[in-house]
Amino acid sequence: MGFEMNTIWAVILLAGGLLILWKAADLLVAGAVGLARRLGISSLVIGLTIVAMGTSAPEVAASIAAVFQPDGGDIALGNVYGSNIANLALVGGLAALIRPIIVQLRVLRREIPVMLATALLLWPVFYNLSLSSPEAVLLLAIFIVLLALTAYMARKEPPAAPRAALIQHEVSKIEKPRPLRLDIILIAVGLAGLAVGAKMSVAGAVFIGRKIGLSEAVIGLTIIAVGTSLPELATSLVAAIRAEYDISIGNLVGSNIFNTLLVTGAAGAIRPFQISKRLAGSDYWIMIVVSLTFAAIPILARRRISRLSGALLLAVYAAYLTCLFTAGA
Repeated sequence: MGFEMNTIWAVILLAGGLLILWKAADLLVAGAVGLARRLGISSLVIGLTIVAMGTSAPEVAASIAAVFQPDGGDIALGNVYGSNIANLALVGGLAALIRPIIVQLRVLRREIPVMLATALLLWPVFYNLSLSSPEAVLLLAIFIVLLALTAYMARKEPPAAPRAALIQHEVSKIEKPRPLRLDIILIAVGLAGLAVGAKMSVAGAVFIGRKIGLSEAVIGLTIIAVGTSLPELATSLVAAIRAEYDISIGNLVGSNIFNTLLVTGAAGAIRPFQISKRLAGSDYWIMIVVSLTFAAIPILARRRISRLSGALLLAVYAAYLTCLFTAGA
């Protein structure tokens, strides 16, 4: 007996897929962080790399699944744009409302400029409304180089401050380290769960979006983008509550770099795709403006994202969603 999609099944697939994505990403991050702690990596580097990669994994899986759908290029790239906007405006805004975020000087000088540069790199790539295999491979190559540079710089970092080392020592006495094999199992299960959850959520979201008359671009920019940003939201909010500023800001900035290079590159390398004009025009520049706004706040406010700035970011996101839906999908 064949499976016939209807609205009820679409809602079940979307909700179940997002739930699996959230939990799978949580397992992946837990396993990856467990491995990172054995290497003595700083929390900022963990946030920029392992946590960012783990929380960006749903975007990778969802965009790859999307390119196999009709007109899936709009969903895949819309997911990248929408996730980047949601990370900075929605997640960043909520995290700052909980507790003002302190931004390290090195993040302002290095990671945030890299985030902006990679976002600007997409303009010449999508100028012709398509992503070819060579262009996708180039994005992946840049991603690998940046990852290698980050790992190299992490090895050059000075040892942790005495107070930080003491706190880590006390925590290690309370929290018994997991066996290595358990961390590996968590990573494997997390990756498998992401693949399943992505396929379910994309199928459900596309059906519902089309049913209510949304375009493929808006489906990617909103439903899927917010859904796949849930791991970033959970991670950054928990980090804000615990005053782990480096994890919070590293997760947001790192995830956007990963989305722009890894998610776009992986989807295009597997299957080159076409996009609509709006994704090379207005939607792209909205992402750039939001990124610049997020970058300007800690520069103007002496390395601090205050609660008032968090409220501003949330207002920007609300205005963005209003424009999306009122402009007529």
